[in-house]
Amino acid sequence: MVAGIHHITLITRKVQANVDFYAGFLGLRLVKRTGGFEDATQLHLLYGDAKGTPGSLVTFLVWEDGSPGRAGVGQVGEISLAIDPTSIGFWLTRALSAGLKPEGPSEEFGEPVLRLKDPDGVIVKLVGTTALQATAPWTSDSIPQEHAIRRIRGATLFSETPEETQAILVDHFDYRPLAISGAISRLVSEPGDILDIRDARGFWASAPGTGTVDHVAFRATDDAELQSVRTALQAINSLPTAMHDRKYFRSLYVREPGRILFELATDAPGMLIDEDEATLGTRLFAPGDSPALLAELNVVLPQFSMPGDPRVIYRDLPFIHRFFTPEQPNGNIFILLHGSGANETTMLPIAHKIDADATLLTVRGRALEEGAPRWFRRNGPMIFDQADIASEAEAFAAFIDGAIHAYGLDPNRIVYIGYSNGANLLNAMLSLHPHLIRRAVLLRSMAALTDPPPADMSDADVLVIAGEKDMYGPYAQPLAARLRNDGAKVELETVPAGHELDDADVPVIQAWLR
Repeated sequence: MVAGIHHITLITRKVQANVDFYAGFLGLRLVKRTGGFEDATQLHLLYGDAKGTPGSLVTFLVWEDGSPGRAGVGQVGEISLAIDPTSIGFWLTRALSAGLKPEGPSEEFGEPVLRLKDPDGVIVKLVGTTALQATAPWTSDSIPQEHAIRRIRGATLFSETPEETQAILVDHFDYRPLAISGAISRLVSEPGDILDIRDARGFWASAPGTGTVDHVAFRATDDAELQSVRTALQAINSLPTAMHDRKYFRSLYVREPGRILFELATDAPGMLIDEDEATLGTRLFAPGDSPALLAELNVVLPQFSMPGDPRVIYRDLPFIHRFFTPEQPNGNIFILLHGSGANETTMLPIAHKIDADATLLTVRGRALEEGAPRWFRRNGPMIFDQADIASEAEAFAAFIDGAIHAYGLDPNRIVYIGYSNGANLLNAMLSLHPHLIRRAVLLRSMAALTDPPPADMSDADVLVIAGEKDMYGPYAQPLAARLRNDGAKVELETVPAGHELDDADVPVIQAWLR
């Protein structure tokens, strides 16, 4: 028999703020950190009780600096967590002390409710109830056991087909009707968690993105039950997906008639399959446990610190950026600029190969072409918007000045590494802002400015690397000559590659750095 909620999965835009709220403020335990199973380069965090018990798990896909979504028809609008009814006062005081703006307490279906918003704007309700008991409560110095979050209380579903949504939950996921209050019908499971179905006919449309709930997952005892539910759903043409092995559970997904995504997940193997209880959530895991993938993910995935630990304090600067600090920084700093259509994570793996102990500041271009980032507009494949180059170069120069002061960077230890469009911005900046960039690596680059102003580049040291099979390769020689004419020290190298980044670039850059 399906037995209530297994987990609820949401999407967050800022991992550090998320950890501070769910682990720091709410006091949930971070029980697992992995690369995503659909996309390994997407961080997935799982919070829960002391053992990561099904029914306590609130999980997040991290879309760092991703576009915000909007809760509406066909989505989960609120999540709720169970606390002792006598703990409402404790949590109200704690919320006010943390600078949050709680709503309530109010009463819903006879239970006291305190409404909060997490850093992404998701409504999180703390519900006083005796219907659910904690299996393995997780406590901290600031949250005594009697006030700790017990487990998931439930979720509110925004459905424009509420009768059909309820029928799916009753017929296939073992919920039963409990009560009705206005436009909300409450269902309850055998363990006691609840689902509130709000009649959302006439509501605004939903939009996927950060600050939304991706899905609610229900508990299945084993694979046989998973298959049984799948067969029953197929019989009514609900088109569930095939079953998936998520390592910590096996699951299937289905969209009910109101378009809300449900998952059915097995209790086993559970969160303790690859960590013991004492060390839960302390290290990163990669899908398939590939050491090579894990090494790359440790660089690509956004870093965060647990509450109370030292951390990078991100500053409000004019470009979205990511800061990577190695375990033993050697003082070298790489500032990374991606190519057209990529983002701030693209250059991280090759930079880490060049110098595993370098601090990496990687930046996202602000110009968009069909929704994909680049560094300046273009009017054709080889026609660049000159005014936009100058404008974005000036903004990037201001960003660098701000970053040096905000993050305490030593300008003498900075090396700029740009690829393609990012390298083109760097070569333009050497002309437009001389003396700012002293050491630069330009990968697959061509001159961006059609009429560059005279500039004193006598303190600039530049490595230009062309691809032997790159159709843009012939533009590297005139670029190098132009930089030399303005006084820069330039080395021009060619690697047996096309326009793409290649491992052959790594030893060339390493030798130049030495």
